[in-house]
Amino acid sequence: MKLKKHTIVNNFFKKSTWFIILMIFSTLSLATSAAYYSIIGLSSLFAGSSYEVMVMASSLEFSKLIIASYLHNHWNTAGLVKWYLTTALLILMLITSAGIYGFLTAAFQQTSDRLELIDNKIKFIELKRDRFNNVLESYRLEKEDLNVSIVELTKGLSNNTIQYRDKVSGEIITTTSSATRKVLSEQLNYIKQQEIGVRTNIEIITDSINKMDFKILELQTNNDLASDVGPLKYMAKLLNKPMNLIVNWFTLLIVFVFDPLAISMVIAVNKLINYGKYDNTTNISDGIDNLTTVDINSNFNNQSDKHDRDVSKKAKNNEKIKETNTNIGRRYSDSVVMSENRK
Repeated sequence: MKLKKHTIVNNFFKKSTWFIILMIFSTLSLATSAAYYSIIGLSSLFAGSSYEVMVMASSLEFSKLIIASYLHNHWNTAGLVKWYLTTALLILMLITSAGIYGFLTAAFQQTSDRLELIDNKIKFIELKRDRFNNVLESYRLEKEDLNVSIVELTKGLSNNTIQYRDKVSGEIITTTSSATRKVLSEQLNYIKQQEIGVRTNIEIITDSINKMDFKILELQTNNDLASDVGPLKYMAKLLNKPMNLIVNWFTLLIVFVFDPLAISMVIAVNKLINYGKYDNTTNISDGIDNLTTVDINSNFNNQSDKHDRDVSKKAKNNEKIKETNTNIGRRYSDSVVMSENRK
């Protein structure tokens, strides 16, 4: 009993045993995660009856693993039903893959919706900024026109002179026109006030444009979504493809690997667990066959030797009998000859 317990403990701590345990754990984790993502994805596709779909999908996922194990272990004895089970297994793999695809695409769609909302905000701010730039450009043109008018009015004030001939002396007298000067001064002051207003508006609009640029930069960089989709944007720019197409490629790669790998690992675990058992059974049966063959050959050889010994013994007995009979005949002949001689 102690020896048996010691053997069990030693077998448990073998490297092959730990590898089997690790293989089982990784297979269960992969199959469970694939089932979870598939169930959530299918429930999101049929949101009207999500709980019922989750129950149905859970039973199908569990049955799929059992079918894979059964087909591996009993393929030769399953009969015609194995073809239906194989077809059902392939269809269930497609359903699981579709559920995983739905889950991943739904997760990206949420990110895509948030990204689209931010893009729309940026476009709205850019449109508003463009309108402000157009207004700013018109104010700048107006300011240039006002500056030209100010320069001309200033020149007019400096050149505000009139000439006339004095009737008494006959000399030409140059003087300024107070009326003209007053009109030019009023126009110059008015234009300067306009120029100040335009300059103030330019400063206000420029400040607004700067704030909008800063807001756009903040939306593009200072958010969690930018860091989430940063690698996707980089790959989209690198491959010159839309980001949705890049995400679809990655999703299909994951789908093509996920559930088929889980089924393959289930079959591998069954094969790994049954490997030693089948070898021991084979060795025992081979030993029994060899032992039976040896026993039959041994019995046959023993019977053959015994028969040979009996035949040899019988032959020796017959020779002894013949020799005895010969001696008796000789003695009888001698006695007859002796009796005739006496007569």
